[in-house]
Amino acid sequence: MPESRATTPVLTDRFQRAFAMASEIHARQLRKGTGIPYLSHLMSVAALVLEHGGDEDAAISGLLHDAVEDSDDGARTEARIRREFGDRVADIVVGCSDAIAVPGEAKPPWRERKERYIRHLAAEADPRVFLVSACDKLHNARSIVADLHAAGAAVWLRFSQRDPAQHLWYYDSLAECYAGRVPDGLAAELNRVLADLRSLAGDATGKAQP
Repeated sequence: MPESRATTPVLTDRFQRAFAMASEIHARQLRKGTGIPYLSHLMSVAALVLEHGGDEDAAISGLLHDAVEDSDDGARTEARIRREFGDRVADIVVGCSDAIAVPGEAKPPWRERKERYIRHLAAEADPRVFLVSACDKLHNARSIVADLHAAGAAVWLRFSQRDPAQHLWYYDSLAECYAGRVPDGLAAELNRVLADLRSLAGDATGKAQP
């Protein structure tokens, strides 16, 4: 039983509809190198957003944060999100995306996408974008750390970018962007996880370089 109750629902039918949309878009997708449904990541990000003070729009954005990257047509998906959940949710989702899926086209190279995303975050003003982005990266980093403990360096072969130094550079760059812009507890937890990631991956690569 919950310890307390709200006078009105904190999460409305909008959240339920967002979960249904996320389930539809990501129905066939799995976490890299595993049999785990990709939806588990989206659920975890939404949960972290709520645990760190996010409102319903931010939590919905957590469920949908990869939708314009991973759907068949990112622009069409963005328009659908904007129509069904409003501009604020759509803007957060776009703000958390490093690419917009284009039918028949591959995504730009990994490093190009990540550099562009870091530049975008550095200029971002919406605190909800930072919150959702940081929760996304925290869950991803936690998953990598857990997989490194379980499977060792073979984990890096699951990624299109297989150089762990590049991943360390990316996460460290993002942590700098988040500093002072996300709740203290979230920043501290991300830094703890990144310290574990460095200890597992950094010994073999030396200090990560851009």
